[in-house]
Amino acid sequence: MKKYIIGNWWRYLIGGICLVCSTLVDILVPFITLSMVDDVIVGRNMDIFRRDILLYIAAGLGRALFQFVKEFLCDMSGCRVASGLRKDMMKHIFSLHRGYFDKTNTGELMARVKDDAGSVWDLTGFVGMLMTEATVYFFGVIVCMLTLNWKLSIVPLVFMPPLAFIALFLEKKLDKDYDDISEKNAALTKVVEENISGVRTVKAFSAESSELKKFDEKNKDYADANKKFAKDLADTDPLLAVIPKIMQTFVVAIGGYAAIKGSITYGTLVAFVSYSISIVWPIENLGWMLSLISQGLAGYKKIKKVMKTQAQITDPVAKNEEAFDDKAAGEISFDNVTFTMDGKKILKDVSFTIPKGKTLGIMGATGAGKSTIVNLIERFYDTSEGSIRIEGKDIKKMPLCDVRAFSSVVTQDVFLFSDTITENVRLGSKESMDERTVKAAIKSAHAKEFVEKITDSYDAVIGERGIGLSGGQKQRLSIARALAKKANLLILDDSTSALDMETEAAIQAELREKKDMSKIIIGHRISSVKDADEIIVLENGAVKERGTHAELIEKKGLYYSTYEAQYGDYRNAMAAGQ
Repeated sequence: MKKYIIGNWWRYLIGGICLVCSTLVDILVPFITLSMVDDVIVGRNMDIFRRDILLYIAAGLGRALFQFVKEFLCDMSGCRVASGLRKDMMKHIFSLHRGYFDKTNTGELMARVKDDAGSVWDLTGFVGMLMTEATVYFFGVIVCMLTLNWKLSIVPLVFMPPLAFIALFLEKKLDKDYDDISEKNAALTKVVEENISGVRTVKAFSAESSELKKFDEKNKDYADANKKFAKDLADTDPLLAVIPKIMQTFVVAIGGYAAIKGSITYGTLVAFVSYSISIVWPIENLGWMLSLISQGLAGYKKIKKVMKTQAQITDPVAKNEEAFDDKAAGEISFDNVTFTMDGKKILKDVSFTIPKGKTLGIMGATGAGKSTIVNLIERFYDTSEGSIRIEGKDIKKMPLCDVRAFSSVVTQDVFLFSDTITENVRLGSKESMDERTVKAAIKSAHAKEFVEKITDSYDAVIGERGIGLSGGQKQRLSIARALAKKANLLILDDSTSALDMETEAAIQAELREKKDMSKIIIGHRISSVKDADEIIVLENGAVKERGTHAELIEKKGLYYSTYEAQYGDYRNAMAAGQ
């Protein structure tokens, strides 16, 4: 935040100067009133009357101009600070490792980027400006009061300490309240985000009542936190309103008596009463301003917590970089890779090599560690032991952009953005990918037929997460997106499960023709991996079997058991028919 405040220094400077000028105009107006009473009304001086009228007009115009410049520049600066902070947050969030998102809910991050950054906007914009104005005005009025009559100034000065005590006490309570409100808001946002995103699942399982109950609980927690804030404000706010009124009563009574006795002029009394009334607004609004400042500071603390989170997966230091091995061009290998998370071994001593243009099939039961291999290749996590090499180079010593440019992944959970079909396919290279490449990729993924039947075709805007498309259509667009990237390695992580057998076979045939691209095919269907150059079967994170389709069938192990489960009935029926 500091760098953005410094970056807008000239706006804050000019805005601050205008703020001071506007405040000085306000402060000095009672002196014009003093002159109007003593010199014009009492002294009957018409020359001074004309001068004072002109001064009133000049004060009004000057204040309007200074206020406009102040409001515009200070609010603009606050907007720029919050906007820059949001941008930094999003950039930092993108840099964080996959494990962070496994433990942090989406609603919380949304609250930080949206609500807390908005609070910082208020803090560095109109709230900070208003607090500064109130401070300058308050002390300026005190100086003017002392100038007019130091004895009468003792009255408001006596009331300042209790008001300051109440304001500080209130601020301390509200700071805790806003911290709690921020936490409850994040929890509520999470529930709302999940239920809106998953509304179709909720309806499919008739879970509206249970999810509404969950929402009610979080909504009640959020409401209770706000009620506590309102109660804490209500407990002390009346005192902040009553004490200034008592102060004004004493000023009028003591000052009026002094004017009657001739100790002060009537103009001085009018000016002093004007000051005693106008000094009330900084005091009355002190609790409100402090609460907004507390909210902004609490929001900034939450943002700093996110920004202080260290990315565990980072680019290497330049001196650690290794040269690529020309003999291993396009090759990727796992060398005795072990991966442990939260004390549990997910992968154990896994090794394989995929030369350029070859295909590796990976099979195994759910939880065997298949998708973890993908996450390690993309370097979403780092290996606990062993190494992963791309073209002979350890990926831990490569820039992350190079590691992730090497492969193109089609995941189990297809994610499509609310954008056109073309823009979704161009995701991997939006700046340079042409329309021809997009259409070629869609054709290779056997998605051309359904895409061209949709209204607006390639320019059709698909719904959030691909709503409106079938599971198979979403998978084919996801495959098209991966093919359009033209990476050295294509990874299909159980990404044809929603396709019919004919479409899957056609896509597999299309992929076999791409000799310049290595492939990793992860699947539960034998049909997905049977044509791979090598197949490995994982069990509890370890490689239990490896070989070609024919070799694994001959071994009659885990792979053969899966084959029998999928094709045994069909083969028996064919045998019986003969």
